[in-house]
Amino acid sequence: MKERTDTSQIGILCWEAGQAPRGLVQLETLKGNSTNPDSYDYPVRFHRVVGANIQTILENPDRDVLARMIEDARSMVSQGIKAIVTSCGFNAIFQRELADALDVPVFTSSLLQVPMVLRSLGKGRELAIITAKRAALRKEHFESVGITSEMPVRIFGMEQSPEWNKIFVAPDEDVDLDVIRSEVVGTALDAVKNHPAMGAFVLECTDLPPFAEEIRKETGLPVFDIITLVNYIHESLSY
Repeated sequence: MKERTDTSQIGILCWEAGQAPRGLVQLETLKGNSTNPDSYDYPVRFHRVVGANIQTILENPDRDVLARMIEDARSMVSQGIKAIVTSCGFNAIFQRELADALDVPVFTSSLLQVPMVLRSLGKGRELAIITAKRAALRKEHFESVGITSEMPVRIFGMEQSPEWNKIFVAPDEDVDLDVIRSEVVGTALDAVKNHPAMGAFVLECTDLPPFAEEIRKETGLPVFDIITLVNYIHESLSY
């Protein structure tokens, strides 16, 4: 992975190299993906965390990997990093532990934006969360980032889409990125069609932002994701 570390103030904790399913590796090539340096108009520093992968972060959150993330993040902070971000929205489950362990702000997931976005919507409006895998998104993820059961949120899992689901059921196979684009945008359009009160989207998965602009154009609704969050963080720091 290309790194731009000269003036980086934001550190991004990523999965271990060589551990991602083939489909996710393909998605990383798209501008807008959280682990693609071209997604940012400023330098960021990427760091691969040993042991972090789809099993230890998404399927079965591993506290040994959390400890390694804390250790690696502390090292990045000692080198001048002023904010820590993670490259998978499911790290939301570790938000409190990471924030408590570090002396700089920590942003584990685009889901941190949900309470803010909901507060911006009028009474009776709803928010759609599009996630990589709905079945893996637990109550603990929501609680860690301030999302309560009373909030008008609807969750849409991409695992219902056949091409996307290859990431989970056929991790060694290539995926068709054009088909995935159609599945992602189609999921958003179905959400609006079936739920007319929908007022905004938050994309949990950090592989989905490459499709955010098309969702905006097709639905006419604002879309928040890991890139909108990191841009916000970037503007808040002193350079």
